[in-house]
Amino acid sequence: MLPSEYPIKQVRATYPALSDGHAYLDGAAGTQVPRSVIEAIATAYRSGLGNVGGAFPASHRSDAIVAACRAAVADLVGGKPGGVILGPNMTTLTYRLARAIAGPGDEVVVSRLDHDANVRPWTQTGATVRWAEVDPVTGELPVEQYADLVNERTKVVAVTAASNIIGTRPDVPAIAEIAHAAGALVYVDGVHATPHGPVDMRALGADFYATSAYKWSGPHIGAVVADPALLETLRPDKLAPSPDTVPERFETGTSPFADLDGVTAAVDHLAAMVPGTGNRRERLLTSMAAAEAYEQALFAVLVEGLETMPHVTMYGKPARRTATVYFTVAGHTPRQVAEHLAKLGVNVWHGHNYAWELTGAMGIRDSGGAVRAGLVHYNDRSDVDRLLEGVARLE
Repeated sequence: MLPSEYPIKQVRATYPALSDGHAYLDGAAGTQVPRSVIEAIATAYRSGLGNVGGAFPASHRSDAIVAACRAAVADLVGGKPGGVILGPNMTTLTYRLARAIAGPGDEVVVSRLDHDANVRPWTQTGATVRWAEVDPVTGELPVEQYADLVNERTKVVAVTAASNIIGTRPDVPAIAEIAHAAGALVYVDGVHATPHGPVDMRALGADFYATSAYKWSGPHIGAVVADPALLETLRPDKLAPSPDTVPERFETGTSPFADLDGVTAAVDHLAAMVPGTGNRRERLLTSMAAAEAYEQALFAVLVEGLETMPHVTMYGKPARRTATVYFTVAGHTPRQVAEHLAKLGVNVWHGHNYAWELTGAMGIRDSGGAVRAGLVHYNDRSDVDRLLEGVARLE
């Protein structure tokens, strides 16, 4: 039974795109945005903007937008505003930070559970690479192996907080404990995890926490959050005249200021999905916990429905997971399944979804991967029922 206290009708009503009648089960690749985000971006443009650091009002507005965005992202993940690096996407920022953190002579530990954006940037630094293996059947990432992978030469351990195709939530705190005991840094890819529940990067043991606003109802902006004191120890490549302060020295070019205002609006939206009290951080924890409970209850309906279909194979059965399922249908390619569902007004993804190493470990990457359906806080029972009915027709 779905939690009755979660106001799904009210939440859905805030998303104009949902009025087209489609079941948006593609949230793992990017969510729709609420009206408040659209209005925030439009209002910022209407107000007049200039580049930061100027002597005139339009520049001051941009200064304020950037500061507010850093504070909002910090509230979302439990970080410090002065340690919020903003950029076009998580991949770009991770490449930039990887080059600043590791290089020849260092060792890095990456996992086959991760999205490639938290793998390739590290393997291309010139550092020695050690691999944490995933159980291809359960989709779990065993913690015990890290004791053998991490040593005094390890510079960074890169690990996901949740798999973007099978939802696995590995035991990041335990992995971080092993890494920190050896003096290594921990870089956590929180892109898929952040939309699905409360985040506390310090509890995770993350020295760096990466996230993308478009996965949690915001515009296409990425962020990496770290302690400002840690960022002070890193010297990224930069233009000679660009700021040398933290976090600005990690940000290249001119920011899309209106979109940054949309990020703040997205965080405020998440904090207000259910009634709450206290500051924004406290309201976010309340709201995201309620959304997670709702998603998990709805996800149980989806999984149970797929399990009853003999022509469906699901991949991974992790103990803790986000509301994300990855499956194939006998006699049909993943693309054919996605096209069939699209004709019924159900949006799902197909393929490897950049989980390059994981789909390789599961032996399905070269055959087209699988179909991915993901629930977020605005999906409802009718979305799930339409997916199940569509898949059932393929028997």
